Order: sequence, then C-alpha cells, then structure tokens
Amino acid sequence: MTDLYARRSLFDDEHEAFRDSVKEFVAREVAAHVDDWEEAAGIPRDVWRTAGELGYLGLPVPEEFGGGGVDDYRFRVAMIEETAKVGANSLAAGFAAQTDVVLPYFIDLAAGEQRKQWLPKLATGEHIGAIAMTEPGTGSDLKGIRTTAVRDGDDWVINGSKTFITNGIHADLVVVVARTGDGAFSLFVVESGTAGFTRGRKLRKLGLKAQDTAELNFDDVRVHTSALLGEQGRGLHALMSHLPLERLNIAVTACAGTRAALAWTIDYVRDRKAFGKQLAEFQNTQFAVAEMVTELEVTQAYVDDAVLRFNAGELSAVDAAKAKWWATEMHKRVVDRCLQLHGGYGYMLEYPIARAYADTRVTTIYGGTTEIMKLIIARDVLESR
Repeated sequence: MTDLYARRSLFDDEHEAFRDSVKEFVAREVAAHVDDWEEAAGIPRDVWRTAGELGYLGLPVPEEFGGGGVDDYRFRVAMIEETAKVGANSLAAGFAAQTDVVLPYFIDLAAGEQRKQWLPKLATGEHIGAIAMTEPGTGSDLKGIRTTAVRDGDDWVINGSKTFITNGIHADLVVVVARTGDGAFSLFVVESGTAGFTRGRKLRKLGLKAQDTAELNFDDVRVHTSALLGEQGRGLHALMSHLPLERLNIAVTACAGTRAALAWTIDYVRDRKAFGKQLAEFQNTQFAVAEMVTELEVTQAYVDDAVLRFNAGELSAVDAAKAKWWATEMHKRVVDRCLQLHGGYGYMLEYPIARAYADTRVTTIYGGTTEIMKLIIARDVLESR
C-alpha cells in the first residue's frame, strides 16, 4: 500500500517501535477478520482480551493498576493509524470508546477501592466499558438529559433510557449520566447484571456494522452510593472536561481514515486502466489526488499540533472542536472523491473504500455534530471580543 507517512515529524523512535508492535497485532488478529466481523455484525471478545494483554487498551491506566501509565497520546495515534490501514473502523471505534472516552473518567474520578475494583479489568480488556449520555430525545443537548437518580438511604435509584451507546451490548461497566436534583447531574457506574438494567435492541447502522451500538434501559436500578463516580452534582463539569479528548480522538481517526482511503485510491488509479491509459495519467485524476493530499496534509498539521497541545495539557475545548469538525468534514469529502475515482468498483463492498464511505458518515455527527462544534467556536470568538 502507498505510504503517505513520510513527511510526518510527530513521532520518535519509541512511537515507531510501538507502531511496529501494533502492526503485528493488526496483521495477526485483525486484518483477515474484518469482513467476517462486518458480516456477523460483531467482534469477538477474545480480540479485546488479546489487545488488553498486549497493553493496547490500558495505555493511560497507572501501572499499579495494570496499565501502561502512558500519558503521551502519540502512542494512541499510532494505534489508530494502523487499524485504519486495514479498514478496521468498527474495532477502532470500540477501542476508542474504551481507552479515550470511558477510561479517563475512571482514571480521573474514581478513588480508593473504586480504582482497585475497576481499572485493572478495564486495562486488560476483561471488562468492556461504555458511557451512557445520549437519550432518545436528547443528542448534543446534554442539559436535556431526563434520566434520574434519586437517593434512597445508602443507595441511588436510577430510571431512564439511553440510546446510541457505543459498546452498549457487551459493556460490563456503564457510566450513566443522570439528574440528581436542582438541575445538577452526576455519574454512576452500573455493572452488567444489576437488577433493572436491561439492554434494548442492538442498533442496525449505515456503517460501522461490526461495532456494538445499543439502547440501554434503567428501570428502578438500585446501586450503592459507592457507585457514584466523582462528586455528586459535578457530572456536567466532568463531561465538559473530558469531551476534548473524545473530539481529538475523532479528529485523529478522521485523518487516519483519510490517509488510508487515499493510499487505497492511489494504488487503484495506478493499476486501473481506461482508454488504454492508467487512471493516474489523466489530468482529472492528478488534480483530484493533488487536492486531496493537500487537504489531508494541511489538516494533519493542525491535528498533530493538537495532539502535542493535549500532551502538554493545553488543548482547549474550542481547539478540539475546530479539529473535530474540520477533520471529519475533510474525511467525508475525501472518501467520497476516492470512491468516485474507483468508479463502479468503489460501490462494491469487496473494496475497502465502499465500507469506508459508509463508516465515515457518522463522524460529523457523533461526539458533537459539526453544527455544535461551530457554535462552540463562534461563541468563543464573538463573546470574547
């Protein structure tokens, strides 16, 4: 496959050694199975456990709890890029939910026995995690959440429904966002098998078909006060403080997916002939490739800088929003053009560009829509002047 990584300067030798390890994992455990997972609409838990044993799922978990103790997000970037090369987008989405979305809540908010109880199993992949924010009537408007948690002695009683929950079917631990009175929100950890906690249908999606997305229901779910994650009433603050990493992950994934789609397309137009010439010899193809590569490299420069700022603790929610909306819109646009260059074959699922086309569409929606990202940026600019 064409290598479009030559000009990058984000990584050092340690990151590249880690990348080589991930390449071996992807070649051995992932590449040959992607089609089967998509057909079966699911990924075996064994893959999670293998990834966990290799240390890929628990990178940010402190070493004392079985993780890698790694704060450098560049290692995750390398992993995201390697899974993108083989079109394993469903796997990447599930792993991202675990490592970049769920784990930070446990790492930052869990205390004492909570850390001992939950972190080791999340790090090894023995437990799969999910976060339940979105509700049937509430998407990006988190303040519209209606799920409630009412104190009853030493317990909290949770009632409500959630939807579009990544890892929802297989999750062993679900971080539930619920109202706890006076307009405040709190976070609770609900374990699989808890009475009243049920999973609705596994949702059928346009893309990411092997990735587990579900509806979750909470009917008088009773959890002990020890299931409260972080401070009571500080749930919305916790959500806002963790969303930048989720959005950075989506931006990184968008660039990785764009790079993979371009590589497949460049190889295709070099091999495919029409009217006695390689497609790569036509000016239309050359202009399209030049435009797409430039879009990617310019976007990649911003996203790489965002990664470094995140590592330094300096990535703002606004800058994460910029990275998220721009990179995902670029990704969607480039994949569409790549499919066009494949012609009729691009519409066939035997070519990875077809699946990428379907998988890419959701990236401008989840983690906050493009429109919400623009509002965040506009408010920052207009209200600060």
